[in-house]
Amino acid sequence: MVELTRIYTKGGDKGQTSLSSGQRVAKDDARVCAYGSVDETNSMLGVARLYLDSHLDPVAGRIQNDLFDLGADLATPDGDYEWEPIRLAASQVDWLERQIDDLNSELSPLKSFVLPGGTPASAHLHVARTIARRAEREVVALLRQDESVNRECLRYLNRLSDLLFVMARHVNLGTAGDVLWEPQKNR
Repeated sequence: MVELTRIYTKGGDKGQTSLSSGQRVAKDDARVCAYGSVDETNSMLGVARLYLDSHLDPVAGRIQNDLFDLGADLATPDGDYEWEPIRLAASQVDWLERQIDDLNSELSPLKSFVLPGGTPASAHLHVARTIARRAEREVVALLRQDESVNRECLRYLNRLSDLLFVMARHVNLGTAGDVLWEPQKNR
């Protein structure tokens, strides 16, 4: 288990940080950028949870825990360790897919793109979705450098952004509904 006794170490004062392996890398290393955006997704999801009902809050809570697993996976390059590294599993991606299917079954088909907004919960879920998409792009960039990165991380982020989109639509049910894009409305 993790035990933190000191919050600051001064180890990053020169622009470097440590991976789980102990390896020192620049704070703008592709791996650090990827797990940093995963952390940012998690933080925004925490804000969204302030507005979620008792049906979706546990879903978001489970995602937050999985995002820590994903970040730990990304922060741990392949190697021989005296401990078992945390790796994201296909079952975690499968769970996201089931959530998408369940929630999407309650929504009407889209006939236009959706603008981020509606309820505060929906707006925050849309922000979390866009951050997850950035994390996904950063994992793709990392995979170009290191093919040993767990591909479940990429699959998870891809499904996560889809789930966050469906959740954002779902929380707008019973209100004004989706905020739809009206192409060339303001020309």
